[in-house]
Amino acid sequence: MKNNILLEVRNLHISFSTYAGTVQAVRGVDFSLNVGETLAIVGESGCGKTVTVKSIVRLLPQDVAKIHGDNVGITLDGEDLLSLEEVEMSRVRGKRIAMIFQDPMTSLNPTMKIGDQIGEVLLIHKNVSKKEARLQALELLQMVNIPNAEQRIDQYPFEFSGGMLQRVMIATAIACDPEILIADEPTTALDVTIQAQIIELIKNLQRERDMGVILVTHDLGVVASMADRIHVMYAGQIVERGTADEIFYSPKHPYTLALLKSVPKLTEDKQEPLYSLIGTPPDLINPPHGCSFAPRCEFAMKICRIAEPSPTLFGGYHESCCWLHHPKANKSGVPEILLREVV
Repeated sequence: MKNNILLEVRNLHISFSTYAGTVQAVRGVDFSLNVGETLAIVGESGCGKTVTVKSIVRLLPQDVAKIHGDNVGITLDGEDLLSLEEVEMSRVRGKRIAMIFQDPMTSLNPTMKIGDQIGEVLLIHKNVSKKEARLQALELLQMVNIPNAEQRIDQYPFEFSGGMLQRVMIATAIACDPEILIADEPTTALDVTIQAQIIELIKNLQRERDMGVILVTHDLGVVASMADRIHVMYAGQIVERGTADEIFYSPKHPYTLALLKSVPKLTEDKQEPLYSLIGTPPDLINPPHGCSFAPRCEFAMKICRIAEPSPTLFGGYHESCCWLHHPKANKSGVPEILLREVV
């Protein structure tokens, strides 16, 4: 894993003004991305993953979304993206930082041919002719393993399957050789075989181009063979962070343990029901006091509902925000008991 910081996010708070009140969607998120590294951000739907990565490319609706926080910053190679005018940001978006959106079915223009949509990115960010843009679009389609690319380039999105559309989205994203690729749930609604192909494709492109990758997903199984580091998000906060090995083989937060238990395993008894985490994430218009996960945590103590836990460092990069790791907490084998059920 390389240690040259490419992207840094500091004390990120994001709130949305709604008719019901102010939603505190992201609450004090910090992370960095190194050159050529894969950082995974995992958590349930609604935990703030997509909002966080969309803020990096400044795609949040400006009329309702507000980015704030003491000393808040999003810097790319030392350049503060939050201070850029929209014209300047448009030169970064798509060229230096590219994004694969969740649903390729709705992310592509249904009235434009595939080749024209890829070529549009090249025409905007590169000084090329329409003819050259078409040739490069064809090469990109071949690079992402679209069969019969010479014919497919003149087809419309409705003529492609979900897996092929996701490949088109990847081709569009890498068209300008970005330094960072943000993949927001790139395997959603795809069968497991296609999921594996898409993940392998992203890994190969990353190795060839030395891109930094931010992978957003709710499925820890997807990131097992891809991520260098993993950040676990819950209720707009990062509750645990560590290397892939630390998260998978030595998880410390009860929420991380629950996510791991939810991943089906080939060794499990087929008659046993799949583990399901009870309850729902909290209302972020009125976030709960103390630990946000306490209402759903089987190990919650009285202090968990009163005060927010501070991060506990377990060496190196691994840290977790949980009262169970406080020196005065009851050390009666918790969460080691649950850990044995996961690993």
